[in-house]
Amino acid sequence: MQLRDRVNEDMKAAMKAREAEKLGALRLLLAAMKQREVDERITLDDASVVAVIEKMIKQRRESISQFEKAARQDLVDKEKFEISVLEPYLPQQLSQAEVEGIVAEAIAATGAKSAADMGKVMGIVKPKLAGRADMGKVSALVKTKLSG
Repeated sequence: MQLRDRVNEDMKAAMKAREAEKLGALRLLLAAMKQREVDERITLDDASVVAVIEKMIKQRRESISQFEKAARQDLVDKEKFEISVLEPYLPQQLSQAEVEGIVAEAIAATGAKSAADMGKVMGIVKPKLAGRADMGKVSALVKTKLSG
């Protein structure tokens, strides 16, 4: 079953179960997927759907930090709930050791020596880790490995 179909089925189940918050989060996801399809005149494959989900989760994490600064716990809880609805659609996350192994392989393969070579390393690492690790943390890891 494709990821898009799974989201649709889960949305129908949420409707039948009258889970309003979950239904709202899934509708937002479907709307974002449809918007990207219309904008780019394409049909999204699973990898593209994962990219849409990652973007939505990143937006929610940024919102959480802003809402925490503003002491709006009600909005923080709403964003965290939406993340919990979206995360199951992402592929299985890699462990820290697996991520470090892939980064080390990429550094060795490119012969990277300094932070100036970070783009080369990220170019190899990103396709392998997309959707399976937090790319912000991966980027920080690459930066520390190259500067240290």
